[in-house]
Amino acid sequence: AEGRYPSLTGTNVARDFVELPSQLMENWGFEPAWLHTFARHWKTGEAIPDALVERLVAARNYHAAYFQVRQLRFGLLDLAWHTQRTLRQAQGPDVLKVEQEALAECAVLPDIPGSCISTAFHHIFDGGYSAGYYSYKWAEALEADAFSLFRERGIFDPATAASFRENILSKGGSEDEALLYRRFRGHDPDPQALLKKLEII
Repeated sequence: AEGRYPSLTGTNVARDFVELPSQLMENWGFEPAWLHTFARHWKTGEAIPDALVERLVAARNYHAAYFQVRQLRFGLLDLAWHTQRTLRQAQGPDVLKVEQEALAECAVLPDIPGSCISTAFHHIFDGGYSAGYYSYKWAEALEADAFSLFRERGIFDPATAASFRENILSKGGSEDEALLYRRFRGHDPDPQALLKKLEII
């Protein structure tokens, strides 16, 4: 980060924007050309076998659609809690009832009677993601669209990497994140990129 004020540099950015760099970098872990630059057996020095890389890549999107819906459920539950007027009342709401109502339309698997997500879901009330857990999903859309540019131009393309550094990493929160993203990508984020990456479409 090259900002003047600590409050606007580094990870002091919008929640979805703070996740963009780390989630983007994960993409290289599935690229054979990148893996072959360092992935070697610790004793023999033998390069990672192509068959193993192929299996790694093939398994990447296992249950992808389910995990997308699961994350969306978490986001909906988070928002449900932060829009509860009854939270201000002395006794508070019935936790299981809030969950059942919030998640009724997006159940994929049957609930286990007596189980409760809210009591174990740290992000709902702590850690900077309160009423913003959905930002993880938007960050995934951002990184998929951003990485599609690296795919178009080559995963080691210096100009694309320099643009990412200049327009995303170095700016922190000194400018509107949507503007910074458009400068890097050339357009608004395309959510379809995530569905393509996950092979859902």
